[in-house]
Amino acid sequence: MSIPFDLSLIFDSLPLLGIGALVTIEITAVSVFLGTCIGLMVGIAELARYPWIRIPAKIYVDFIRGTPLLVQIFIIYFALPIILGTRIEPFVAAVAACSINSGAYVAEIFRAGIQSIDKGQMEAGRSLGMSWTQTMRLIVIPQAFRRTIPQLGNEFIAMLKDSSLVSVIGFEELTRKGQLVIASTYGSLEIWTAVAIIYLIMTLSITRFVAFLEKRFK
Repeated sequence: MSIPFDLSLIFDSLPLLGIGALVTIEITAVSVFLGTCIGLMVGIAELARYPWIRIPAKIYVDFIRGTPLLVQIFIIYFALPIILGTRIEPFVAAVAACSINSGAYVAEIFRAGIQSIDKGQMEAGRSLGMSWTQTMRLIVIPQAFRRTIPQLGNEFIAMLKDSSLVSVIGFEELTRKGQLVIASTYGSLEIWTAVAIIYLIMTLSITRFVAFLEKRFK
């Protein structure tokens, strides 16, 4: 028994799937950038001496890491508008949910990276007359960033794949585009195969880029 597989359907659908892939990359890039900014601040806050800074940061990380991204998307897209009294656009909701989620994981990456730097680096900076902030910004964080490149790359790849969850709110990224094509062509086998291959190409490209950065910064 032969399984029907229509290659022409894949080629005909590539323009739409390509648009979806670009949207996926856009969501991922923006979310990881914002998540990195959030994660850096939260990661430093987790190491603060003052409980009123450290405890809220820890609560944020534990809550986000302990709840599914899908639930976080639903909270922002469906529940938050009830509080705000206004509708949130799918793109804004998708980026907000993914950024907040990514920020919690990046915070732990930076926290571990900063803690891996020898304490003598901070002491040396302070002995040169630099403030705590200057020492962190100019000495500790650059070294920590170099050490966390592989983990940040893994987070980028994870977010690229997890971004498919925003399809549940009707946002037309790659997975949603695949669903729409299947609804009109009924070619589930062909389209999902194409979607999987496109995701694989994107993740492998990011993996190669991260390997290049590791080599470059070494």
